[in-house]
Amino acid sequence: MHVLGIDIGGSGIKGAVVDAETGDMITERFRLETPEGAKPEAVAAVVGEIARNFAWKGPIGCTFPAVIRNGVAHSAANVDKSWIGTDAKALFEETTGCPVTVINDADAAGIAEMVFGAGRDKQGVIIMLTLGTGIGSAVFVDGHLLPNAELVHIEMNGGDAEQQAAESARQREDMSWKKWGKLLNQYFQKLEFLLSPDLFIVGGGVSKKSDKFFQYIETRAPLVVAQMLNEAGIIGGAMAAHAIFQNGEDGEFDHRVILGGQGNG
Repeated sequence: MHVLGIDIGGSGIKGAVVDAETGDMITERFRLETPEGAKPEAVAAVVGEIARNFAWKGPIGCTFPAVIRNGVAHSAANVDKSWIGTDAKALFEETTGCPVTVINDADAAGIAEMVFGAGRDKQGVIIMLTLGTGIGSAVFVDGHLLPNAELVHIEMNGGDAEQQAAESARQREDMSWKKWGKLLNQYFQKLEFLLSPDLFIVGGGVSKKSDKFFQYIETRAPLVVAQMLNEAGIIGGAMAAHAIFQNGEDGEFDHRVILGGQGNG
């Protein structure tokens, strides 16, 4: 089944048509800048423009950087605060004229990696982290997703870990790879102390440069690069929409629909 996956980030919104059963992107990725301020109406307009670019009339799977329950945003760390309480699903359906599923962005990326990528056939506790404008986190236990696991706002050096360790912080503060890598190391070690994971998967655009900072991260659990790199969100969003379409669900995404029967629990 073909689904349009759209990945909404703090700096860019990108989409592609995906074969949700194989995880393959069957079109080139189309990317537009995230509108300044990232307010609901402006972001929805870009989502509509991406759908029109593909002349799309079928299901759409959207990722969004927030806690998402039943299509409604319940947080807004890197977008305008007016998103809190916004029915993102209804808003995107209005602008695209298509049925839309909305899922947390890191959860979507994690789903794609667990089914088709670096987490395939892996058991135990697996943490997927996406490094970009912010830090996204997803937690899996024996292949099952713990939805909306916001592990990025834990305390670090007296402040918020995301504000110090996101890729945007490295750019903003003009940090060397070594300095940034050591901040990441603090963050990873905190997660390891709290959750004792069996594997860390690192995604986001900067994962393409893992050779520059992985050397500074010391964890007991293995550290691997996401195989789908920065495309995992698009693919995972499409997979979530496909699962709901196939099961006739109008409500909240059920992670077991995707991972069950895929060799991951």
